[in-house]
Amino acid sequence: MARLLVLIALLALSWWVWRWFVRTPAPEVARVLRGWVLWGVVGLLVVAAATGRLNPLFAALGAALPVLARFAHLARLLPLLQRVLAALGIGRVDQGPRLHSRYLELELDAHGGALDGQVLDGPFAGRRLSALDREALARMLEFYRESDAESARLLEAYLSRARGWSGAGGGSGGAGSGRPSPSEARAILGLGADAGPDEIRAAHRRLMQRLHPDRGGSDYLAARINAAKQVLLEE
Repeated sequence: MARLLVLIALLALSWWVWRWFVRTPAPEVARVLRGWVLWGVVGLLVVAAATGRLNPLFAALGAALPVLARFAHLARLLPLLQRVLAALGIGRVDQGPRLHSRYLELELDAHGGALDGQVLDGPFAGRRLSALDREALARMLEFYRESDAESARLLEAYLSRARGWSGAGGGSGGAGSGRPSPSEARAILGLGADAGPDEIRAAHRRLMQRLHPDRGGSDYLAARINAAKQVLLEE
């Protein structure tokens, strides 16, 4: 019976951690995980010192360094491996195209063309757009139109594409969007820092095929994708 209760508790904890991970903005997740790692290391050192096992711990860390070095070497080869797999039609090179604003992070599926996003700040912060009902989305859109035009355009694009809201505006009106920085451009196209001209053009073509206004996309998204391509090719 005790083991069953422990198992239930572990499953409940795992479910809670997963829900937190999915609903929490990426910067907050990174900050919390860094804190967990730091305090975990501190706690481990304290326990090892209190039990007289500090020297064996350092010996184990010393033995682990060559293994970690090999993993680091393999990590450097990962981009090459991803390109080989992509050439064979296995896996994906892109990291998931994303557009950011003050309140939203909109995620574009380069292959399926689906849109979803995360609320970063303001009303419903931490929630997924796909988990919000019509009333909540309408309230957000009204708030964004009053406080941040870029967030309003992103939400309009999502509502037009993913929810079929004909009155949302379709994310039209690219004026005022500004020129993306190189890092923002790579995020929009879903590319890494080492992407070459051919990869940039391929990512742009793939996204435009899915999100062109004539295919249910929006003028705003098309403008951002075109701007991202131009920025990266000019680097």
